[in-house]
Amino acid sequence: MAKYPHPDAFLDLVGDEIVVSDWHTITQAQINKFADATGDHQWLHVNPERAAKEMPSGKTIAHGFLILSLIPDLAASLFDVDNLNNTINYGLNKLRFTAMVPVDSRVRLRQTLKSAEKRADGSVHLVFDSTMDLEGSERPAMVAESIRRLYPTPGS
Repeated sequence: MAKYPHPDAFLDLVGDEIVVSDWHTITQAQINKFADATGDHQWLHVNPERAAKEMPSGKTIAHGFLILSLIPDLAASLFDVDNLNNTINYGLNKLRFTAMVPVDSRVRLRQTLKSAEKRADGSVHLVFDSTMDLEGSERPAMVAESIRRLYPTPGS
């Protein structure tokens, strides 16, 4: 795990690949829980029998927004920032789901720091080029320009 002394450390890391996560397996249980949480119960996500007959892969596929929702967990496990009060997901500038993710596939997150800016409130505004690799695929599952704000511990 990479360790940074302060949120300001990111100001000098623009252009660097900050995150390459371990592979994460997408399970049917995870897909079903996401469907329950979002109300998106389309058969191509939650009906393995029908997917076996009608989907190109013969399997259900993960929701695109499930893949997107993995960013915070996969990124947080890879770096630690001292003197950090909190961090927020600030949003997205761009997002594309570029490949279907069949159940039991593995994905991993790669993030390169595109820009870093110190704000008047003391926070550090980070923009990442985020890619969710899909194991065995030439195309990633998702590409996004994701934004985070890091707020330092007061007085640090």
